[in-house]
Amino acid sequence: MADFSLGPSQEDADAFMREAQQKPPVNDDDETVAPDHKSEGPVVTILIGMAGSGKTTLFHRLHYDAQEKGRRCYFVNLDPAVLEVPIEPQIDIRDTIDYKGIMTEYKLGPNGAIVTALNLFATQFADVMTILEKRKNDYEHIIVDTPGQIEAFTWSASGQLIAESLASTFATNVVYVVDTPRTSQPATFMSNMVYACSILHKYRLPLTAAFNKCDVADHKPMFTWMEDFEAFHEALDRSSQDSPDGAGYVTSLHRSMSLVLDEFYRVLDRVAVSAVDGSGIDELFERMASSRAKYDETYGRELEQRIQKNKAKREKIAAEDLARLQRDMASDDSEIVPGAASQAAKEGRRLP
Repeated sequence: MADFSLGPSQEDADAFMREAQQKPPVNDDDETVAPDHKSEGPVVTILIGMAGSGKTTLFHRLHYDAQEKGRRCYFVNLDPAVLEVPIEPQIDIRDTIDYKGIMTEYKLGPNGAIVTALNLFATQFADVMTILEKRKNDYEHIIVDTPGQIEAFTWSASGQLIAESLASTFATNVVYVVDTPRTSQPATFMSNMVYACSILHKYRLPLTAAFNKCDVADHKPMFTWMEDFEAFHEALDRSSQDSPDGAGYVTSLHRSMSLVLDEFYRVLDRVAVSAVDGSGIDELFERMASSRAKYDETYGRELEQRIQKNKAKREKIAAEDLARLQRDMASDDSEIVPGAASQAAKEGRRLP
C-alpha cells in the first residue's frame, strides 16, 4: 500500500480544482501589451542637482510660489546634512535621523554619513509612503529635495529604493538642476548632459533639465547647442583655440559625444529658471504637471507589464500545481476512502 498520510483528500482536490477552473488559462507565449496606464494622485518631483547648483534655493522658490498662487504642494526634505532649510517641509529626514550623531557613532566622513542616513531613513520609508497615500487627494504635487552630494542619492541603494517606491505609487518625474553660469563652457556643458543622461538611464523616469540662475548667465547658447550640434562643434573649436595644447583629444571626444547625445536631447525637456527672481517657475510647474503623460506612457506601462507578468507567473505555478494534484489523485489507490488521508493525518496515524 502507498503512504497517503501527507496527501490531499478528495474533498481538498475538488475544492482546489473548482477554484482553478474559475481562472482563465495561462499562455506562456502571450505577449500582449499592457493596457494604457492611468496614474492617479499627485505628481512627485525629485529635485537632483550638483552641489552649488541652487537646488535647495529652487526648493524654497517652489514653496514660495505654491503659497503665493495657491498651488497644493507637499514638500519632503531628504538632505540630512543641510544646516537650515528655508521652509518647513511636511516631512524632514532630520526629524528622525541625526546626521552629526551618525558621524560620531560610526566614525564616518560627511559623504559616508549622508549615505548611512539615507540608508537608515529608507528602512522607514514605508511609513512615509503610508502618509503620502493618505494625503494624496489633498495635494497636486509632492516635491522632494535630495542631498547636495548628488552621487549619495543617485548611485546609492537607498536612493534607488526611495525613487522606485515613489514611482511605483505616483506619477514621478526628475528635475535635474543645472548651474547655468558653470555650464557656459562646452566641456562643462557636456559633463552635465552626460550626467543627466545617466540619471535618465538609471531611473527611466521623465526628466526635465532646469537651467537655474538664468538671471546671472544667458541660457540660450546651451539650448542652441542641444538643438544644433554644429553650433556646439563651433563652440568647441573656439574653446580649443584658447587652450595652449589645442585640447585635441578632449575636443574630439566631446564632438563625438554630442552626436551620441543628439537623440537624448530630443526627449529631454528643458526650462530656464531663476530661484532668486522666480522667472520660469510657472513653466517649470507646467513641465512637472505634463510629465504625468510621459510617465503613463513609459514607466507606468512598464510597471503594468511587470505586474501582469508576475500575475501570469503565479497563475502558471497554480496551473502546474493543479496538474500535479490531478496526477496524484489519478494514481490514488481506489481502496482508500476519500477524505481518509486527511482524517488520518489529523489523528496522527498512518494509513496501511
